[in-house]
Amino acid sequence: MNIASYIDHTVLKPTTTITEVKKICEEAIQYQFAAVCIPPLFVKEAKRLTANTSVKVATVIGFPFGYSAIEAKMAEIILAMVDDADELDMVINIAALKNNDWQYLANEINTILPIVHHQKKILKIIIESGILTDEEIIRCCTLYGTAGVDFLKTSTGYAEKGATIEAVELMKKNLPDTIKIKASGGIKTYSFAKQLIDAGASRIGCSASVAIVSSLSLNGNSGIDY
Repeated sequence: MNIASYIDHTVLKPTTTITEVKKICEEAIQYQFAAVCIPPLFVKEAKRLTANTSVKVATVIGFPFGYSAIEAKMAEIILAMVDDADELDMVINIAALKNNDWQYLANEINTILPIVHHQKKILKIIIESGILTDEEIIRCCTLYGTAGVDFLKTSTGYAEKGATIEAVELMKKNLPDTIKIKASGGIKTYSFAKQLIDAGASRIGCSASVAIVSSLSLNGNSGIDY
């Protein structure tokens, strides 16, 4: 398996520097990762650094908590597209979900998705599966599967629980075949990444990407894996 082609090489910590962005872009080109996922501030520079390569540039919207207004998310999306981001990883309004306001979530995706797809960009919807019940995950699969998003993504990396094989399997079982799955959050080894892919993930979001493709374990590494 060419696991590098599944990886979104990621740096999203609030203290991210331009030096770190340059480093992950260079690594993404070297190892032929699918994409780099970086803060909105650095999209223009990442596009310049990855120009004339197969590496896509992804950025985040409504990150990491998702409860910004639809209009605020739209403004972020438009700015990211102006900067020529290829892929947008957007956190749903989890507060709305936990208050059982599924109409709000439907309005959010129905407002945002047509604009993203009109510009031929990829939209990945982050549902933060680690803090949802199975029933909530299934309902997300129904809502976002029907809407026709490009990816459903497990996690931001900020919640107490990141990607799990069980969540990916549940998503795979309840999503249309046309909707892909991105697993992220706490993925630090080749073994775990491969298990997630075997469970149905088409993308893996991680900062331990180089170690993973080198089949190295970072089990002793401290800190959040974004």
